[in-house]
Amino acid sequence: MSSAIQSRRPSKVSIVGAGSVGSSMAYACLIRGSADVVALYDIAKERVDAEVADLAHGSEFVPSRVMGGGDVNETANSDVVVITAGARQKPGQSRLDLVGVNAGIISSLMSQLVPQSPNAIFVIVTNPCDVLAVVAQQVSGLPENRVFSSGTLLDSSRLRFLISQWADVTSPNVHAVIAGEHGDSEFPIWSTANISGVPIADWKVDGERVFTEQVLDDLGHEAAEAAYKIIEGKGATNYGIGLAGSRITEVLLGAGHAVLPVSAMVHGLYGVPDVALSLPRLVSRDGVGAPVPIPMNPDEIKKFQESAENLHDTLEALKS
Repeated sequence: MSSAIQSRRPSKVSIVGAGSVGSSMAYACLIRGSADVVALYDIAKERVDAEVADLAHGSEFVPSRVMGGGDVNETANSDVVVITAGARQKPGQSRLDLVGVNAGIISSLMSQLVPQSPNAIFVIVTNPCDVLAVVAQQVSGLPENRVFSSGTLLDSSRLRFLISQWADVTSPNVHAVIAGEHGDSEFPIWSTANISGVPIADWKVDGERVFTEQVLDDLGHEAAEAAYKIIEGKGATNYGIGLAGSRITEVLLGAGHAVLPVSAMVHGLYGVPDVALSLPRLVSRDGVGAPVPIPMNPDEIKKFQESAENLHDTLEALKS
């Protein structure tokens, strides 16, 4: 074994918040081997100790090691820190309704977490994640490439799943993204959506067009409203976002670049104010990069601008 291999420092992801989202994400990271070490931290010591013990009891079946507890020192020397802690979205409550209380939580957490892992990349999952990504970056003073949110990664996955079901093809063949706010003003970029290179509007079965305008509208609405339906049924969404968070971690710790629809700062694109919202972006060990220049038609650009304005108004209200 070479000395380089022997001396390699184990990669570490810390997940902040041991609620349903954080615990699901820790579980996903463990079974996928997203990092060598998965740390789970929460101020609710009894809860987090129980979650860590439960995960640790399956250690022989997973490729990663789990640790954690109620002390912020558990997050020290992380490569990636994913923040899921915050007030939970209630049935009928929009993500933006959560902004005040969760902005305070994020500000407090960043002041504690950054000194523990000054070189880490921080991923915000707590809602409203677009607004809170801006808050986290501003209070920490970290470079913008090192603070971003999960954005519409899960929303886009939901959309691809729905398209695959409607077209009766597997999800990896579907290429479509949801852009804008992770919330009520998000929208699908239909103009570039395709199935294995075939524009979605041209996808036909037995000569019949499968995706009519009505079908596209219904699928976009269903993807955007999916979280509300799940929250109404079981109180929270956790498994999907847990898997999405593990995927982001793998990209941040892996080699090369991946294109993911995540939320990071946008400055002047299509004339929008300085806000964080989702577009396909290059993500790598260096963090989040510039938006991929995905074409949008005039209607999509208008929706993008409206979504940005919605987020900008929320940020301004937060300052007052």
